[in-house]
Amino acid sequence: MNPSDSVKEPVIGPADLRAAVGAGLLSEAQAAGLSSLAARRRGALESLSSHDEPFELFRGFNEVFIVVGLIILTSGWTGLIGAAALAGGSGVISTLVSFAAVGAVLLWILSEYFVRRRRMVAPAIALTVLWAGNAASGIFAQFSDIWMAVQANYESLTLPMFLTTGAIFLHWLRFRVPFSMAMIALGLFLTALIYAADRAGSPDDLSELFLLSAGGPFAWITLALGALVFVAAMFFDMSDPHRVSRRSANGFWLHIVAAPALVNTIALSLLTHETAAANLALGAVLALIAIVAIVIDRRSFLIAGAGYSVVLAATLSDGSGAATAILTLGAALLLLGSFWERIRSRILGAISELLPLDRLPPSA
Repeated sequence: MNPSDSVKEPVIGPADLRAAVGAGLLSEAQAAGLSSLAARRRGALESLSSHDEPFELFRGFNEVFIVVGLIILTSGWTGLIGAAALAGGSGVISTLVSFAAVGAVLLWILSEYFVRRRRMVAPAIALTVLWAGNAASGIFAQFSDIWMAVQANYESLTLPMFLTTGAIFLHWLRFRVPFSMAMIALGLFLTALIYAADRAGSPDDLSELFLLSAGGPFAWITLALGALVFVAAMFFDMSDPHRVSRRSANGFWLHIVAAPALVNTIALSLLTHETAAANLALGAVLALIAIVAIVIDRRSFLIAGAGYSVVLAATLSDGSGAATAILTLGAALLLLGSFWERIRSRILGAISELLPLDRLPPSA
């Protein structure tokens, strides 16, 4: 039980809102918005027994219909860009930049309608992805030398990657699409890796991006950015403990990025030792991640980390070892999924003096 639940909150009903409008304290639009927020918050509180983590990709098939239209429209637009680039001869770069500028205007107008006015979920995600791709095409064409990148010289890629991430952030400032948070985090991650590759040399293998014992700073960058993304996710989560606003959705997508970055780096570094002590340490780390996920009430954080651990175990361990690890993880997830609230209530009760429970989702 959340200690704050024992305090009765004053109830403001429809009559109070009408009185506030009549007295000039609120406009009709503000009163309607406040009433809607109160209804959503009551719904969240009343469904705490199931405590299902909010997740929404689309609200109806019409949104899927619009996304398909956007994909077809983008395919046609890409074909026009290709034809214009082939016909442009030596002016390919200026052609790509011009098309990217026009595309940015069109995508912004579409976002104004489908995101800000219609409040659609799936089209908002699709438009965010298209905005990022369009920005990358124009910015990389203008500021990077792709031939140098092919030769493993990444000097010209850091700035365009950072500018592309900035363009996604600009789109988020206007439209507040939660999925943008994941893309911004990935953009910063790629920017840091490209900068490190330019300074320290490119990694010899993809495992160096996650292996702490490897030479170079790549795994440490991954671990640090994973921790920073997790902190950012918790900032959004703790500002909306009842999860009725977009702040909670922002936290959701950041957790999706943070969990694999943290778990993959730690798990891969431990699994390469292939010792009983390393396996025990990995089990302890996964248990700690599970406890953190339960305390913050984020199944998404746990499932993203556990899913990556399964892939790592299947890739790096032998047949029997991989099967045992996957079987254990599967059983643990089923157990947590079945008794999540009961386990969470006991854990919160045991550490109630250490955490600000009023900033966490209430427990039944």
